[in-house]
Amino acid sequence: MIQSIFHKQKVEGPLYALFLNCTLKKSSEVSNTEALCNLLIERLKTHEPDIETEIVRVVDYDIKPGTSNDEGDGDEWPKILEKIKRCNIFVPAMPIWMGVRSSVAQRIIERLDGTTHTVMCEKTGQFPLYGSACGCVVTGNEDGSHDCVANTFANLLHFGVTVPPNTDLYWVGDAGPGASYIEAGGELSPYVRRNAELTAQNLIFAAKLLRDNPYQINIAEQNKIMMERNQVKMAAMKQAVQYMRENMPS
Repeated sequence: MIQSIFHKQKVEGPLYALFLNCTLKKSSEVSNTEALCNLLIERLKTHEPDIETEIVRVVDYDIKPGTSNDEGDGDEWPKILEKIKRCNIFVPAMPIWMGVRSSVAQRIIERLDGTTHTVMCEKTGQFPLYGSACGCVVTGNEDGSHDCVANTFANLLHFGVTVPPNTDLYWVGDAGPGASYIEAGGELSPYVRRNAELTAQNLIFAAKLLRDNPYQINIAEQNKIMMERNQVKMAAMKQAVQYMRENMPS
């Protein structure tokens, strides 16, 4: 059985849950998104006391725009990417801005696109997030939580994550200016607490399942077949275009 090099990193030591806090605030400022992450971490540790958890506040790093794994010139994305490679549980966390996920969360998605091009396992072609269970944390006022969750999960599935059921944890306040998660006592919401519990239990279950049952798909092999088919397609298109140029009525 051929295993991805990333699977080997994920089976060492206790389960590791990585939270990427995509707030717009630096570490010197209080983050409502981080407060909701901490509620989830509390529930994770209740069910898996040995779990290792880490919250990375992305704005504290110099993350360059781009879609590669290293944009050079002081780019600090590679530091975060090393954490992503070994995480069993991956949780992007974000505030809602103008009805959609924060610009920081969008940049993370753009940078993760690089993992599907140059950081694959040489043997299997699998991406680093293969074998990682994924949840999502969202905070904000008014609406937008479902949009953030839907788009983020859809994007991350493309990068190899496994999304268990009921792993979207969000809190949304009243329309217009008003109290945010911490000030409003969001952690006391029965719905939020229930969702934190569902998210924690399902993420741990999936992470353990993936540890013991790594994906067998060989993406490198399928990419090779795809390229061979593309050659046939391109040759046919070239002939078709040439025929049209020679025979299309003016």
